Amino acid sequence: MAPKSDNTEAIVLNFVNEQNRPLNSQNVADFLQKYNLKKTAIQKTLDNLADSKRISFKEYGKQKIYLARQDQFDIPNNEDLSKMKEENSKLQQQLQDQKRTISEVEGEIKTLQSNLTLEQIVEKKAELGKEVKEMEDKLMKLRGGVTLVRPEDRKAVEEIYSEKISQWRKRKRMFKDLWDAITENSPKDIKEFKEELGIEYDEDAGVSLQSYSDLLQHGKKRARGQ
Repeated sequence: MAPKSDNTEAIVLNFVNEQNRPLNSQNVADFLQKYNLKKTAIQKTLDNLADSKRISFKEYGKQKIYLARQDQFDIPNNEDLSKMKEENSKLQQQLQDQKRTISEVEGEIKTLQSNLTLEQIVEKKAELGKEVKEMEDKLMKLRGGVTLVRPEDRKAVEEIYSEKISQWRKRKRMFKDLWDAITENSPKDIKEFKEELGIEYDEDAGVSLQSYSDLLQHGKKRARGQ
């Protein structure tokens, strides 16, 4: 429900005075939407306020620009302006100091929040103690010559690993022979052709057949040395 005409005038007049800047009817209508005022009512109110000289206005072609009457405001002199600027500078400094203090306090709060409580420390100590005990038990077994992996299990894993390495080497060789045959007389740049087909070498994926083969040989040497 739209406000009464006298209330509408009060709302529009108060808004124009508060803004104290050039406004057209659309500006006022946009800001006063919350009052359920239509643009036509606002235009009529602005004209009435201008006719009664409660606000000023100027015409620019078909558009009217409205402004609060400046004679209703106390305009500070140069001395007052200097005092206001000085006061503003002090307030700005106080604001910066407050922001810095708030930032420091927030930093302290985050530090305190990241610290463990006594209960959490006791719990963490128990967990670490359990881990240390397990590692000490494992170390004692190793020092005592206890075999943690049975020879037959180790052999089975090595055989599977060796088979996978052999398959890898075989497929790598097959691909190389096929790729060399395809690209031998190709007019295309081999690197661009590879990228076009989305082909990746082992090196592109960050893996090396040789390094995995060396790992197998290293494991066999360790087994013989034990």
